[in-house]
Amino acid sequence: MSSTLIDIFKWWAIDRKDVAAIVTAKDQITYSELDQWAEAVANWLISEGLKRGERVTILATNSMEWIVLSQAVMLAGGILAPVNPRFTVSEVAYMVGERYQSKFIFHDTSRAELAAGTQAEVANCAVFNISVIDQFRRGSLVSDAARPDIGLDDEVVIIPTSGSTGHPKGVVYSHRSLSSYVSETALAEPYSIDKAKVLLFGPLCTSAGYVVTTQYLAYGGTVFVEEAFEPLRAIQMIQEHGITVMMGAPIFFERMAASDSFATADLASLRYCLVGGARVSNQLLETWLAKGVTLRQLYGQTEAGGQATVNSRAAAVNSPEKCGRGSAFTRIAIVDDKGEFCGPNTPGEIVIKGAGIMTRYWNDEAATAKTLVKGWLHTGDLGMVDEQGLLTMLDRLKDIIISGGINISAAELERVISEVQGVEEVAVIAAKDDAFGETPLAIIYGNKDLSVEAIIAHCNTHLSGFKVPRYVVLEPQTLPRLATGKIAKPALRSKYANAHVELSKVR
Repeated sequence: MSSTLIDIFKWWAIDRKDVAAIVTAKDQITYSELDQWAEAVANWLISEGLKRGERVTILATNSMEWIVLSQAVMLAGGILAPVNPRFTVSEVAYMVGERYQSKFIFHDTSRAELAAGTQAEVANCAVFNISVIDQFRRGSLVSDAARPDIGLDDEVVIIPTSGSTGHPKGVVYSHRSLSSYVSETALAEPYSIDKAKVLLFGPLCTSAGYVVTTQYLAYGGTVFVEEAFEPLRAIQMIQEHGITVMMGAPIFFERMAASDSFATADLASLRYCLVGGARVSNQLLETWLAKGVTLRQLYGQTEAGGQATVNSRAAAVNSPEKCGRGSAFTRIAIVDDKGEFCGPNTPGEIVIKGAGIMTRYWNDEAATAKTLVKGWLHTGDLGMVDEQGLLTMLDRLKDIIISGGINISAAELERVISEVQGVEEVAVIAAKDDAFGETPLAIIYGNKDLSVEAIIAHCNTHLSGFKVPRYVVLEPQTLPRLATGKIAKPALRSKYANAHVELSKVR
């Protein structure tokens, strides 16, 4: 791969200049309009002092401006460093100040107070309402300032990931890794991505949002950007616009299938549907197949662009429980606890080697060295590969709760809850949830004065709302332990397997 993302987008700005690049509920722009707007904003960013490699944070929900600004940062040579807009001040300040040292924060109107609170805690960070870029929509700003010479190994974006530690890590992608990631699907699924119309509701601050948007703009497709997921609207969008591509966690497809309009909906336009991030039931696959839509289970994680496997239509139908295999640039393998490669159908840790994986964790050499070993990305997930190279994902070794398609780090919740006076032991596990698939359950041992109300109040102050546990159990005895001294989460998962029907939600 010898072209940067900038080269690719510039090509489409001419070849598909009048084709819609981005469509939102209220607006749309063509490829030529996107290029002109992003160019003018890039000139403005440079005039405001942005230097090559400096970080720019976006603190906003999905919007047209979000995508245009992300393109402009790339053109100006900056590094995009988005943050989840649902974070609290302390969470944003940690990411923007301690981790990224961002030059600018751009926020939407709803996050003005959050941005101001963050600015009060972070030095040398300018704050703008993201609507400031609207003045450059017609591409009116021209600058004589020299643009940096962008190469394949220049870094483009830092995507935060929950990981298995108490604080989010930052996954770094370069032009080379993203261009290779884009090319791989183009080789494996040329029919599926030709003149694609992709329905996107993943948050742009995640790989499910930013990477997918970048990928389909690089294909010259049209990205229909939704601010949030709503099942009836998703079905309406598919039918109204002839959506060809859609992807998401199982809960999204389950909610669509459960809606009143699913049975009569015409979904014939869908030709490439990917589902992953949690275990996919055969019932869900069969429900969609009955509508003529093959859901292709994938395996991936943020460190691998979000999608590490390619699942052919035939494999998805014949082996629906499997996640596909590595493609032209990617190898999938299994290793044992000694790091030795395993034979077919032998469980072990999933490892990935490919040009599309992350370059590193931002400012975290120790975590990078532990995760990237001899060119292999160690995922921390348990799986096995059959004789045809098809991967079956068995379980998560990393302690992640996937709620509504969003990763929540159990370790982060445990760190915050342990700060509450009187808490002596805490374990956070996933409880089933009809709306979100999973939701956090906190199991706590502490002194007799400890209250659920105090725990929730502390969490509300220091955690985003979606992370705050919906179930809390105060155990009268110390929590079970493994021989290693670690809390025995498998025993707790077994004990509270039916928490969603046996316990009452605390919020």
